Amino acid sequence: MGILDLNLPVGVIYGDDVLKLFTYAREKKFAIPACNVTSSSTVVAALEAARDEKAPIILQTSQGGAAYFAGKGIKDSAERREASVAGSIAAAHYIRSIAPIYGVPVVLHTDHCAKKLLPWLDGMLDEDEKFFKANGVPLFSSHMIDLSEETVDENIETCVKYLKRAAPMKQWLEMEIGITGGEEDGVNNENVDNAALYTQPEDIWRIEQAFRPISPYFSIAAGFGNVHGVYAPGNVKLHPEASDPVLFRFQRHEGTNAAIQLLGKHQKYVSEQLGGKDPKPVFFVFHGGSGSSKEEYREAISNGVVKVNVDTDLQWAYLCGVRDYITTNIEYLKTQVGNPEGANKPNKKKYDPRVWVRESEKTMKARVAEALRDFNASGSL
Repeated sequence: MGILDLNLPVGVIYGDDVLKLFTYAREKKFAIPACNVTSSSTVVAALEAARDEKAPIILQTSQGGAAYFAGKGIKDSAERREASVAGSIAAAHYIRSIAPIYGVPVVLHTDHCAKKLLPWLDGMLDEDEKFFKANGVPLFSSHMIDLSEETVDENIETCVKYLKRAAPMKQWLEMEIGITGGEEDGVNNENVDNAALYTQPEDIWRIEQAFRPISPYFSIAAGFGNVHGVYAPGNVKLHPEASDPVLFRFQRHEGTNAAIQLLGKHQKYVSEQLGGKDPKPVFFVFHGGSGSSKEEYREAISNGVVKVNVDTDLQWAYLCGVRDYITTNIEYLKTQVGNPEGANKPNKKKYDPRVWVRESEKTMKARVAEALRDFNASGSL
């Protein structure tokens, strides 16, 4: 049995189909890479990988990525986030149009909406509701709210408000509790108190208590010492004196999986509160996954992680394609005419954007495929 035996459609999926997909992933112990996309080119690279690996995929835009999709020349005011809203909507319509031809289920998601970015989310939800009224499904499969820098009370209360708005559309909501370290897309948590990087099981239970009566369509990005970006060991400073010393045996790229195993403790605690029938009742999300080892990923997945964000490694992979192409073909790219083959030889076939952009798509595709294999999702269709 595979995912398509669940009667999931290909293309963008919503509501109960997203719930079926994540439930199946949790049961079968695989996770789906969430690829940040900023252009049609990055969308194509991720979809090609999913098609060839016979796996589902999550495509997501961050606020900055969405604004880039709209165009850097468009105003993006803090009050309205015009470019971010327009770019997200444009990306969503493009993905909805092109995804079915790749023959895989796609979760269409938005990433890391901090408190200051809530106008972006409001604008997307306005469009979701219009689209739902006309089509019976929202435009986006899911959204993510990141209020991890706020108090737990404010975080939960605000997310509950948005979950109530999303619930009639059966739209998924991802929330974050416990700060993810490092830096991504202008959000810099490189110097936060290390205690804030670790979520407590009681907080996970509070979220479950608040969300479950409203909707089953939600997941939690819980902090367990994970870090955005790729750092050399020691460059992310941990402070063992700030919290339980056992947690700090886990260092990025070295040490044990002690911190990741916290997710298993969270599952056990919530399961006990619910009566113990389901040993893994929580849908967890792994943020800050770039640069992690295969063993770290699979340990997290065994503890109920169904979605893993992969952004930094994909940015690097995309660069590598065009970088290598340019360095290899540099003598053909200095002028429009004239190269080692002759002074009058044209170079158009070398500098056509379809050639060098495609090289980036190939290297990004390879990295997405690697993630699908590492997360046990390859072949899951």
